[in-house]
Amino acid sequence: MKFIADLHLHSKYSRATSQEMEVKTLASWAKRKGIKLLGTGDFTHPLYFLDLKSKLDPRGNGLLALKEEPGGTHFMLTAEVSNMFSQGGKSRRIHTLIFAPSFEVVERINSRLAKYGKIGSDGRPIFGFSAKDLLKMILDLSPDCLLIPAHAWTPWFSIFGANSGFDSIQECYEEESKHIRAIETGLSSDPEMNWRLSALDDITLVSNSDAHSPSKIGREANVFDCEMSYRAITEAIRKKDPRRILYTIEFFPEEGKYHYDGHRNCNILFSPRETRKHKSICPVCGKRLTVGVMNRVEELSDRPEGAISPKAIPALRTVPLDEIIADTLGVGANAASVEKEYLRLVEKGGSEFDILLELSPEQLSSFTPPNILEGILRVREGRLKITPGYDGVFGKIEIFSPAERGREGLREEPKQMGLF
Repeated sequence: MKFIADLHLHSKYSRATSQEMEVKTLASWAKRKGIKLLGTGDFTHPLYFLDLKSKLDPRGNGLLALKEEPGGTHFMLTAEVSNMFSQGGKSRRIHTLIFAPSFEVVERINSRLAKYGKIGSDGRPIFGFSAKDLLKMILDLSPDCLLIPAHAWTPWFSIFGANSGFDSIQECYEEESKHIRAIETGLSSDPEMNWRLSALDDITLVSNSDAHSPSKIGREANVFDCEMSYRAITEAIRKKDPRRILYTIEFFPEEGKYHYDGHRNCNILFSPRETRKHKSICPVCGKRLTVGVMNRVEELSDRPEGAISPKAIPALRTVPLDEIIADTLGVGANAASVEKEYLRLVEKGGSEFDILLELSPEQLSSFTPPNILEGILRVREGRLKITPGYDGVFGKIEIFSPAERGREGLREEPKQMGLF
C-alpha cells in the first residue's frame, strides 16, 4: 500500500503553536494534503494525551484513527523531547523524536519522564540528562519504540548543530549508537546534502514538516509502500528498505531558515565561503555569526557536492501549493485570495500532493488557471530563484519575476522534473 506520512508535528500545547493543532483538525487537513498517516506529536503532554485517548481508537496495528472516522486519517503516537546537558566538556542541546506502538507504552514513558522534569510545561519537554540516557530509558521501557534525532543539522538544537551538537552519531550515543537507525534531515537540509557524509550511508533519512499550524503539515513527508502498520513502518525505517520507503518529499533546503550563515539583526547573509573569509565574525556588530546547515555539512562531509550515497533513497523537492498560488498572484501566502483558490484547486484536483506531484499538465489544465499551472510546472522542473534562509529567517522563493505576473500562456510544452 502506497501512502504519504508526516511523522513530526506539534499540538496546541507546544509554544508558538496554533490552537487548531488537535487531531480532528489535523485529520481534515491531511485529507486536503493527500496524507494518509500523521504523527500525533506531543504525547508526553498530560492534557494532550488525555485528548488523544478520548478521540482516537487503536486500529489493532499499532496505529490509531478518529473514533467517528475509523477509515480516515491514521495516526502514530509520536513526541519530541529536548535534552540539554553537558558532554565532552561542551554544552549540548539535542531534540529527539520518539515513536511508540500503543497508549500503554506511552503511559509508561510519561510516568518515567515525569520523574525527571515537568512534562506538562510544554508539548516538547526539556530534560537535563543526555540523549544517550534518553535512548536507553525509552528502549528499556519498550524495545518497539523508535528514536530519531530531530532536524539533525539546525544550529541550536540538534545532533549535528554547529552550536551545540556532535560531529558524529557515535560521539553522541557511544555504545548505544547501534540503536540509531535514522535521522530527520530538517527543512534546511535535504538528502543530497546528507549523502556527502559516508558515515550516514546506512542511516535512513526521513523528512517531516515539524508543523506548528495545520496548513504546514506535509511541507516535508515520506512516501511508503508497505502495510499500514506501526511494525511495518518502523521496520522499513530501521532497515532502510528502498522497497518500502520509496522517496521523501522535500522543501528546497534553501527555503529553510538555517540554510546559510548570517545575522538577522544586522541583515548579514553569507555563504559558507563568505563566512570563512570573515572568520565567522559579523562585519557589522563584530559578534560570531550563526553558522547554518550548509556550512556545517561542508565541515563534516567527506564527499564532494553532488555525490550520491551508494544506498541513497530518492527524494523530490517541491513548494507548497499555497506558496505557488501566492507567488503567482503577487500576494502573501496568508491572503484570503490564496486560501480561496487553494481550496478550489484541492476540491477539483483531489489533494494538494495530487496536484503537485501526480496529475499531468493536461489534467491540471482542466481546472487550473494558466499562470498557476505554469507555476506548478516550474516548481516541478526546479526553475526557481531562491534567496537562502539564515539565522531563523526563512528563505524566499520567487517563481515569477514581477514583470511576468499576470501574463498567461507562458509556454507550450513543459517537461517533468524527476527524482534527484
